[in-house]
Amino acid sequence: MGRPKNFSREEVLEKAMPVFWKHGFADTSLQDLERATGVNKSGLYTEFRDKEDLFVACLRHYLESQDERGLLTKEPLGWKNIETFLKNGPLNNGEQQGCFAINSMREFAILPDEAYGAITGNRALLHHLLSMNIEAEKPRMASSAIAEMVLSFFSGLCIERNLKSGKASSTRKVENFMTALRSL
Repeated sequence: MGRPKNFSREEVLEKAMPVFWKHGFADTSLQDLERATGVNKSGLYTEFRDKEDLFVACLRHYLESQDERGLLTKEPLGWKNIETFLKNGPLNNGEQQGCFAINSMREFAILPDEAYGAITGNRALLHHLLSMNIEAEKPRMASSAIAEMVLSFFSGLCIERNLKSGKASSTRKVENFMTALRSL
């Protein structure tokens, strides 16, 4: 009988995620993950098949913990929900900047297929929720096209957060973007 594990899966995910977030998938080594989680190679490989499996588990854990559904389903639907989403979506919290999923998109060429699926599935959900809010405002332009613009703006805002730009700068950009959106 093997030794009982001395860690929880969620705790490992919480400790490994910032390492992947900061260094990316390719530049995160097994030694980095061992150091961050306090779990040795054998313990990590008992819980996760390999580095790819751990990355995908971290990504799914991150996506499931986000509050986008809550922000974008609040009644009444409309521009206010989108503005709140844009202002609160990208993190600016110590080492974690922007959005783990958006940052990970830069490595699509080398990410496991499951990571690609998780990210694109989440973006499809966001697109749907954004479209519902936009449709409620009865814009002149197609809601789907505006939702694509919002997602592109959100992605850029998240990437820009890696520059550690201040919250005031991001807030001003969101307010200007929302002024433009409301005119569509």
